[in-house]
Amino acid sequence: MDLSYTAADLAFRDKVRAFLAANLPPDLQKKVRNHVRLTRNDYVRWHQIAARQGWSAPGWPVEHGGPGWTPTQRHIWEEECGRAGTPQILPFGVNMVAPVIMAFGSAAQKAHYLPRILNCEDWWCQGYSEPGAGSDLASLKTRAVRVNDVYIVNGQKTWTTLAQHADMMFCLVRTDPDVRKQEGISFLLIDMTSPGITVRPILTLDEEHEVNEVFFENVRVPAINLVGQENKGWTYAKYLLGHERTGIAGVGRSKRELAFLKKLANEHSKHGKPLLQDPLFATKVANVEIELMALETTVLRVITRNAHSPGPEASLLKIRGTEIQQWITELMIEVLGPNALPFDLAYLDGDSEHAVTGDDAGAPLAANYLNMRKTSIYGGSNEIQKNIIAQMILGL
Repeated sequence: MDLSYTAADLAFRDKVRAFLAANLPPDLQKKVRNHVRLTRNDYVRWHQIAARQGWSAPGWPVEHGGPGWTPTQRHIWEEECGRAGTPQILPFGVNMVAPVIMAFGSAAQKAHYLPRILNCEDWWCQGYSEPGAGSDLASLKTRAVRVNDVYIVNGQKTWTTLAQHADMMFCLVRTDPDVRKQEGISFLLIDMTSPGITVRPILTLDEEHEVNEVFFENVRVPAINLVGQENKGWTYAKYLLGHERTGIAGVGRSKRELAFLKKLANEHSKHGKPLLQDPLFATKVANVEIELMALETTVLRVITRNAHSPGPEASLLKIRGTEIQQWITELMIEVLGPNALPFDLAYLDGDSEHAVTGDDAGAPLAANYLNMRKTSIYGGSNEIQKNIIAQMILGL
């Protein structure tokens, strides 16, 4: 595959770089580059800046408010946002539920929800995993019973990312318990302010409140919030997961983190020389860079062939992308050595005067390392992705 950009692609890249230079707030850029925790307002502020330019949903078609970019242009946008250090435009609305609504939703659902997703008027979360139904998602037990024009929902979801901020949830529920488990699932859009919903925090290893348990007790959901057909939700769930796994590869962000790793290794010494000049460590850095270059090539091949509906190839991207993300954080910890052991919550929340290590760049990296352990699990664990590849690509 020829990865050389055309003159039009290079002109587009220049346009993106100019936009980022003029519009990315310096305080947000500093937070992202220094691995400081972002607030809800930080994410919303950047999303709405991109939305005013018409660029908050790079994969959307023009008829729904997207820019109508080519796969290459979308890749350039992601790469340049990663390089510049923008907050991530959270995928739950733009990249996950929106494609499902576009493909399977009613005209009324498209008219109501898509503009609100585009402008970040609604913050979405994902109601998939449950206790006992994570990688085996089809075993979910959250029950929805239709009574006239509403569904009554009871059950529990877990590992629900940023649900404490969410206005809406797209949720898999069991509407028919008497058929094969994949055939009795429906896809509901649930207002998180509905009576009967309780959100409880789960603190992760880095002492961050990022994920939650969500409980449903006789929650009334209007039947018009059913996407597509009842009991066809498993089809929509698989469609959504293809989009999620493609995005998890995170090539642009990994490029930024690789550059940060190199900078860190040049600033820390071993035997009087920068660690990046140590042959053994330099080989490790070179190996991860080669793997990242190979992943980028594979991403471009997949998105070019399947621009609107990623297939099982997305599992390849999910596996290698998350492995590379974890690999880079491991090398950062190796650079810091014993100084990586503590991490300071005050610094992570933006107070640079409280850095435990005395190294502003290094203070958040232990927390970052711990947080990134999850990437090979969410979105379907990497072990499950290998099964998908074996069955759907290799035919085993």
